Amino acid sequence: MGITVAPPRRIILGELDRPAEAFRHLGPNWYAAVMGTAIMANGANALPVTVPGLHRVAVAFWALGLLMLIALSSARLVHVVRHRAEARAMLLDNPGTAVFYGCPPMALLAVGAGTLTLGRDVLGGSAAVTVAWVLWTAGTVYSLLVAFGIPYLMATRHEIRPGTANPTWLLPVVAPMVAAATGPALIPHLPEGQARAAMLYGCYAMFGVSLMLTMMLLPVVWHRIAHDKLAPLTLTPTLFLVLGPLGQSTTAAGALGGAAPAAAPEYAQAMHVFGVLYGVPILGFALLWLVLCLAANRRAFASGMPFAMTWWAFTFPVGTCVTGASALARATGLTAMTWVSVGLYLLLAAGWLIAGSNTVRGLRTGRLLLPPR
Repeated sequence: MGITVAPPRRIILGELDRPAEAFRHLGPNWYAAVMGTAIMANGANALPVTVPGLHRVAVAFWALGLLMLIALSSARLVHVVRHRAEARAMLLDNPGTAVFYGCPPMALLAVGAGTLTLGRDVLGGSAAVTVAWVLWTAGTVYSLLVAFGIPYLMATRHEIRPGTANPTWLLPVVAPMVAAATGPALIPHLPEGQARAAMLYGCYAMFGVSLMLTMMLLPVVWHRIAHDKLAPLTLTPTLFLVLGPLGQSTTAAGALGGAAPAAAPEYAQAMHVFGVLYGVPILGFALLWLVLCLAANRRAFASGMPFAMTWWAFTFPVGTCVTGASALARATGLTAMTWVSVGLYLLLAAGWLIAGSNTVRGLRTGRLLLPPR
């Protein structure tokens, strides 16, 4: 996300002739593709419906997401080792790219969540649990670092011009919410007693960290959208990023309520009720925002919006609404909520196809490996 495909440009022979050169401009925004693929798996697995072949589709998307995570992490390692100046500038000197450091931990967490539920079919039970723990732990530590570090850099180092706030600012602060939403599934794999309770309350704490930071940033982002509009045009898809904290917090509230009987039975009923009473109104607002996103992007497409990695915003944020609506469907028993989750998943699939096909096309032509213009 954030790298625009420029108008047709010849790739000069030798411009990318050295393998390491292909990774010079590889930023953390590329992890959005991993996030979008992983949520295709997790969303399919969460749906409160039984469809023949759906589980196999979910496993296939999980496996693809895992392979993408490994490949991209290897490429980023080359980037950091061979192009240290560029890597340092992306984080410390450029607020426009620094916010995308929220993507890697969310990719780790999303793939880890799929490993626990879907990876068993490929890795086996014990191996899947081990890998899930490693990915969740790494993703959680990483998410807390960026949730603190990026706002700190914005306040102390980055030079931020007035009127430049946009929805990508939410990426670092929503990462702990993903940890809070995926952590409860690991609670049954912990010893009874203090370990389970600590995990549950720790996830609630991360829920609060992310929610408060989001509430702090949303008014700033909306002020820019309402007064200055989003420019350039390729930023329009980032409107979908507002759905991320909405859908993910709904998912987290439901998951925490579902895990409470095994970790804090004395508060289990209250936590379950909180998941419903919080989730329904938040999802209602998410659906309203979704309509705004669709209308704004339809207008942008009509105006000739070119492909950019920002198009991956069509995927993960919508996927969090799929998992949130699915959790509410199970908690409330509402058929209408089931249909909402299915409809959202179909929208997610469409977004993944659009973003994925254009990314493959951009990689085949080499344009996505060139510096942004």
